Amino acid sequence: MLKKIALVAGSVLFAANLMAATPAKAPHVLLETTNGQIEIELDPVKAPISTKNFLDYVDSGFYNNTIFHRVIPGFMVQGGGFTQQMQQKDTKAPIKNESKNGLHNVRGTLSMARTSVPDSATSQFFINVKDNDFLDQGDGYAVFGKVVKGMDVVDIIVNSPTTVRSGMKDVPADPVFIKSAKRID
Repeated sequence: MLKKIALVAGSVLFAANLMAATPAKAPHVLLETTNGQIEIELDPVKAPISTKNFLDYVDSGFYNNTIFHRVIPGFMVQGGGFTQQMQQKDTKAPIKNESKNGLHNVRGTLSMARTSVPDSATSQFFINVKDNDFLDQGDGYAVFGKVVKGMDVVDIIVNSPTTVRSGMKDVPADPVFIKSAKRID
């Protein structure tokens, strides 16, 4: 009888360990842009607040038909806050800065854009087109994901000719927008 109990207990523990050892699949988001598709993998383990925030905006349709309003070659592309008419969208409350999570602003990473106030990020994000280690210094900018497909699309976007629109510089002369943002599994 004790052998049966020990065998059952051992089997249960083995199964529990096996399930715990299998990490949950990281969420992926597909940005369908006017220049092509960008697939992003998020990191909810190291950046849970930023990941949840981004997914909340994705799930609500917030990013659909927003533009990449700031593109700087050799630096980054930024979007997630303005309509095609350069109207700033209403956002949720700002989130806590997770810049000290061990992730770094290197080529292909997705980070939260913010003002000079560390805990001011809302909906806007940027994709690094080169290693930008200076963005990790001080209060830093929170990395919460990476491009897994479509970095060639990001490179096309960052090299778009720019102009000044609505008082903002580095805006693509021909608007580059996110047609849709959705989770993919």
